[in-house]
Parts: sequence; structure tokens; C-alpha cells
Amino acid sequence: MVNPVRALGAYALRQVCSAGRLGMFFIYTLRGLIRPPGKFWHTLKQIQFIGTKSIALVGFTAAFTGMVLALQGYHTLTKFGAEGWLGSAVGLSLVRELGPVLCALMVTGRAGSAMAAEIGIMRIEEQIDALECMAIDPYSYLATPRMIASIISLPLLTSFGDVVGILGGYLVGVGLLRVNSGAFWSGLTSSVDFGDISMGLIKSLCFSVLIAWICVYKGYYAGVDEGAYGPEQVGRATTSAVVVAAIAVLISDYVITSILL
Repeated sequence: MVNPVRALGAYALRQVCSAGRLGMFFIYTLRGLIRPPGKFWHTLKQIQFIGTKSIALVGFTAAFTGMVLALQGYHTLTKFGAEGWLGSAVGLSLVRELGPVLCALMVTGRAGSAMAAEIGIMRIEEQIDALECMAIDPYSYLATPRMIASIISLPLLTSFGDVVGILGGYLVGVGLLRVNSGAFWSGLTSSVDFGDISMGLIKSLCFSVLIAWICVYKGYYAGVDEGAYGPEQVGRATTSAVVVAAIAVLISDYVITSILL
């Protein structure tokens, strides 16, 4: 029979080691900014993958989110005779909260899972070991370009999603529900200021770091804890990357909101 105290201690030690390894991975990724090899073309490739190829998904999600916000907000505001504030409700909800969070979750599901799986396959096929044998820093070659690309892409995607979501809310609110167009835009421009926009951008920057950091880390160390390297470990690493990154996004969203409010 396993001693429960020993099992608990072993579990705690594993978690402490994992946390330390995660922190060192982030430090090595930042160190890669000043170490060879060059990262320009690798970063451009990752910007295309993370940013350009996510535009359709982010736009589709943001458009229907704005439409749903307009429908729900209209039926709530009509109870108080305040339909003219529909633009304010849609704009603030998207810019401050839903835009950054939904964009981060969509990018995590599409690009984050792919990053974890790609690097996990490189781990089990010993390609990362081959990089080390060739004296190429794997953190600089694999992690740093993805981190830079995520930091560049996610705020732009969030801004794009905010605009598309507001337009979706406008189409439903003005075109379908017959809210006055001038009142919609007046409420939007009078309520959404630079502080709201900056909060959304700060959130998207923090989310971008978390997504790249966690997803690349999970792929990089796929199978290391189990001591086995195979397709099963890549699948587990990919699933864990998406789940942990999504939870980290939601927790950090609360923390950032509580600080900036």
C-alpha cells in the first residue's frame, strides 16, 4: 500500500519542479531575443499562421457575438426605455471584455493547439535533440518567434474582432430592431473612451504571452514527465495546452480587470 503522505509529498515536489521548469522556459524564451539564429523569417511565418489564418475565425465569432449582444441588450434596455444606449452596451462589452477573451480563446483553440502538437512531434522525433547537437538554441529557434508573433498578432486580431462585433451589433440593432442609427453611434462614441480601448489591448497583450508560453512549453516537454515519447504523449500535451491556456486566460482576465478598474 502506498503511503498517502509520501504520495502527497511526491505530487507536491512534481508540481514545484514543473512550476520552476515553466518559469525557466519563459526566461530562456526571452533570452532568445538576443541570441542567434535570426528570427525575422520565422516570426513572419508564425504571424501568418497565428494572425492571418485566424482572421476568418475571429471575425465570424465576433460578428455573431455582437449580434447576440444587440439582441439581448435591446430586450433588456426596452424594460427601462433606454434603447438608445444599445450602442454603448455593445461597444463596452466587446472592447473591455468579450473581444479580448473570445479572441484569445479562439486563437488558443486554433493556433495554440497546433503549436503544442507541432513542437510535441518534434520532441518525440528527437528533432529538438538534433538542434541541440547542431549547437542551435531550441528556445531561440522554436519558442521565441512564436512568442513574438503572438504578441504582434493577438492585439491586431482583437481590434479587428471589436470592429466586426460592433458592426454586427449595429446591423441587428438598427437594421432588425429599428434602433435609431444616430442614437446607436452617439451612445457608442460617448461611452467607449481610450481607457476602455487600452484595457482591451493590455488584456490581449497579456493573453498573447500566456498562450504562446503555455502552448509551446507543453509541446516542448511532451512526454518528459512520463518518460515515454509517442503519439499518445503528443495528444495529452496538446489537450493540456489548450485547457491550461484557456484557464490562464480567464484567470488573468479577472486579475487584470480588478487591477485596472
